Amino acid sequence: MKVQVLIGEEVYEVEVDGSKINHGSSPLKDIALPLGPKIQSAVVRAAPADDGGDGKVCRSPLAGIVARVHVHAGQQLQTGDLILVLEAMKMETNIRAPRAVTPKAVKVAPGDVVKPDQVLVEFE
Repeated sequence: MKVQVLIGEEVYEVEVDGSKINHGSSPLKDIALPLGPKIQSAVVRAAPADDGGDGKVCRSPLAGIVARVHVHAGQQLQTGDLILVLEAMKMETNIRAPRAVTPKAVKVAPGDVVKPDQVLVEFE
């Protein structure tokens, strides 16, 4: 699974081996990033789905709670638009559109607990 992490102004693309993910914890737990005192949050862009690679869904990159949902079905999104915010261990992770897309269905709501790789949004 590929995710993009934005730290400051730099975007890092990270490949996570899905076969080694412990679904009871974050799939990003083994990735060490150079985090300095100015880093306050991470931004993850939704990666194309692993189910055929058609990019028709946005999956959760980690276990957490949906803090805020910023999109609705039928809304036109551009690359980098905020889809939703996940909270895990007192840190917020912004999930952003990987490209210009239109959500067909939002599968989660604020307060929902999500697991790694769970479908959050389906795209047209």
